[in-house]
Amino acid sequence: MQVKTKAIVISSLKYQEKSLIVKCLTQSNGLKSYFVRDAFSSRKSNQKIAYFQPLTLLEIEAVHKNKGTLENFKEIKIAIPFQTIHSNVFKSTIVMFISEILHHSIHEEEKNEYLFSFLETALLWLDTHDETANFHLILMLEITKYLGFYPDISEIEFPFFDVNEGVFTPFHGIGSLTEHETNLFKKLIPLKFDNDQKIFHIIERQIVLKILIDYFSFHLDGFRKPKSLEVLAAVFS
Repeated sequence: MQVKTKAIVISSLKYQEKSLIVKCLTQSNGLKSYFVRDAFSSRKSNQKIAYFQPLTLLEIEAVHKNKGTLENFKEIKIAIPFQTIHSNVFKSTIVMFISEILHHSIHEEEKNEYLFSFLETALLWLDTHDETANFHLILMLEITKYLGFYPDISEIEFPFFDVNEGVFTPFHGIGSLTEHETNLFKKLIPLKFDNDQKIFHIIERQIVLKILIDYFSFHLDGFRKPKSLEVLAAVFS
């Protein structure tokens, strides 16, 4: 089946000397993996390696056989070129980190237009704003809405958050955050991208990030701590 759709590059893996295996979140068909033959060859002008940088927004035409094998592109172009993400070390580090988070979080080959739309909007916001220190924290929490494990905040007044159950509780159990950690997590929940980026100090931001990674690790099978975590910490220290 031939499809034409927008897509977000989640990851790319070099295969042999000149080829790539590219994983994309497509608007029309959810998660898809593509084989790009001779991606590093100058002759393939319509499949340039630059198209497959993390979280690039593409418009693609592709052949989807839907047999669980690698699919193939027919045409590729940049949907909306980023103006600042690849030239700003803070933004490019965030994008590298988020792409790893998504790589280990999205596994279902199912259409999820709401998730796609959210990610597209978030990336365009990142590209056009300068105060982005909490972007990755807000995005990680927000995507739990689309992946099915957003915290139950109906009893947010309780002093402890149980990471395993995803609920706030009056008692400190085995899977609970400390009261200090819970208060930091509560500060994150109402935040939007446009909110004050100085709401967390550096150490507090690191604590909140660890909470989120632990939360993802518990609720997603096969989730792994991103390799870019140390780079992110160094850039934002």
